[in-house]
Amino acid sequence: MLTSVDTELLRVLADPLRLKIVTLLAHETLCTTHLVAETGAKQTNLSNHMKVLREAGVVDTEPCGRFIYYKLKPEVLDALAASFGELATAARETVETGRKRPC
Repeated sequence: MLTSVDTELLRVLADPLRLKIVTLLAHETLCTTHLVAETGAKQTNLSNHMKVLREAGVVDTEPCGRFIYYKLKPEVLDALAASFGELATAARETVETGRKRPC
């Protein structure tokens, strides 16, 4: 009964700037210009981080004229949250039952 957590997704989200981007996108769909203004990152740096988030399946793009808007894919975070929820449930059961492996 092992629960697996997507370690690649954790690596992607562990970066402070990417986590800030994800947090911003959780509240509204934003274009690169908005994200540069909100994060203070240089456009090239931000673009590299957005590529990582796209390739990891965390965000979708939406062209709008000459701008690209980014929106968060909540189902990706739901899956990650579910994995951690399963771990928490298993840990709770271990504590409640006092289950431990003998040496």
